[in-house]
Amino acid sequence: MSGPLDGKVALVAGATRGAGRGIAVELGAAGATVYVTGRTTRTRRSEYDRPETIEDTADLVTRAGGRGVAVATDHLEPDQVRALIARIDEEQGALDVLVNDIWGGEHLFAWDTPVWEHDLDNGLRLLRLAVDTHAITSHHALPLMLRRPGGLVVEVTDGTAEYNRDTYRNSFFYDLAKTAVLRMGFALGRELGPRGATAVALTPGWLRSEIMLDQFGVREDTWRDALEQVPHFAISESPRYVGRAVAALAADPDVARWNGQSLSSGGLARVYGFTDLDGSRPDAWRYLVEVQDAGKPADTTGYR
Repeated sequence: MSGPLDGKVALVAGATRGAGRGIAVELGAAGATVYVTGRTTRTRRSEYDRPETIEDTADLVTRAGGRGVAVATDHLEPDQVRALIARIDEEQGALDVLVNDIWGGEHLFAWDTPVWEHDLDNGLRLLRLAVDTHAITSHHALPLMLRRPGGLVVEVTDGTAEYNRDTYRNSFFYDLAKTAVLRMGFALGRELGPRGATAVALTPGWLRSEIMLDQFGVREDTWRDALEQVPHFAISESPRYVGRAVAALAADPDVARWNGQSLSSGGLARVYGFTDLDGSRPDAWRYLVEVQDAGKPADTTGYR
């Protein structure tokens, strides 16, 4: 059976786990050929030292209905990114969707720690992983994308522009990194729009990533057991939800209407009509403002 993205070529940079994996799988489910990159393979782990691999992600893409291609890439190394794009060009001759989801800073920031007390090396490393990687990848990938009209760039971040404008996000370095990626979506929109392509910044809500599930000692099928520890986790969403947001954007012939904007999985679900795996439509960022940050008891009624 054909999908809405049959014949399309995507690169999900940072697809080893979490949002990147969910996005890659949903692009595959829509029929795309998806190149998935990261530093952890079946023979080598990054400093995260976790079991998820890019080969596993590629296999999930293929099983979903697309074609997954795993390419080990450190996106801080321009030569590796250049070689990655050259390979996509040689094998496909085109690139239709670029998802910049590279992160790698989960263990590098200290919550609620002021900049003068924060480990400086860790903070600067976080910024390189979260910001420089996106810039390096866009620099090398966008000339290939611009060969034919209709390309889409998705800058994956944490928080909408509105929420991050008014909310301190965990630490100086984390706050700066996530806000910088939001601004990348805006800036790329200005550069790509006149050239026939679209760029957006996109955030999932409270993501049930592999790391988050491990932190609470639960699995995807038992995640509600964590509500005793963290009641507001009731608004959380699977990585496939933001994946469906990206697939909906990539299949939208009028995607240019979003150019340069800050978007969320929950907000796009209301527009495109997709749901999370359980059939719900969690709207995390509205919930965070109106319930969690307002100090109200956890209650997702009207928010999923």
